Amino acid sequence: MLRTLLLLIVIVASSRGADYELLLEDPDIFAPCTEGPPGSIGFREAFNLDNLEINQDADIIHLSEDITANWDVESNDRISARFTVMHYNRGSWEPTLFSLATPDFCAAMFDENQSWFKYWTKYISNREEVQEKCFKTRGTVLMHKPFDLQLRLTDIRGATFQGRYKIVSTFEAFDEKDVPRRTSICFEIRGEVEKIK
Repeated sequence: MLRTLLLLIVIVASSRGADYELLLEDPDIFAPCTEGPPGSIGFREAFNLDNLEINQDADIIHLSEDITANWDVESNDRISARFTVMHYNRGSWEPTLFSLATPDFCAAMFDENQSWFKYWTKYISNREEVQEKCFKTRGTVLMHKPFDLQLRLTDIRGATFQGRYKIVSTFEAFDEKDVPRRTSICFEIRGEVEKIK
């Protein structure tokens, strides 16, 4: 009976998920990739941020206004996207199980079932123009309604998280023959993970 009760307690305790938050390491938020693809440019090179309003208030990042694309690839190029969470362990960055990827980001950027929609693209106010041009054309403006961003993972079951982590975001352009362009976009958001629940 005691063994059954202990087993039940372990099962119930392990069935509850934990919530984690990424406490930013860099107040500029977007850091260049430490190991990006050859020829990659960072977020601040890919986009003009002069009109973007970013304010950080404890664990919340307030964003509004717009960014303008500086990345100049062909309008018929396909853009692949990859978002990977990495953990710093014993002097090197190691991949975790958390990643998202799409072979055609421009076609999926307003898909309501995707995480990037929930946290970013649903706040783009000039959706029709961005659906047409994506951010492949230099000068394309991505206008944003004011929104708050919290870097959180919720209801995570299994191993606990602690220490330094980073989110690596990579965008690559491919021509009509599926050959990658020389320039890609790669940036990181780094910080310390803290368990909040």
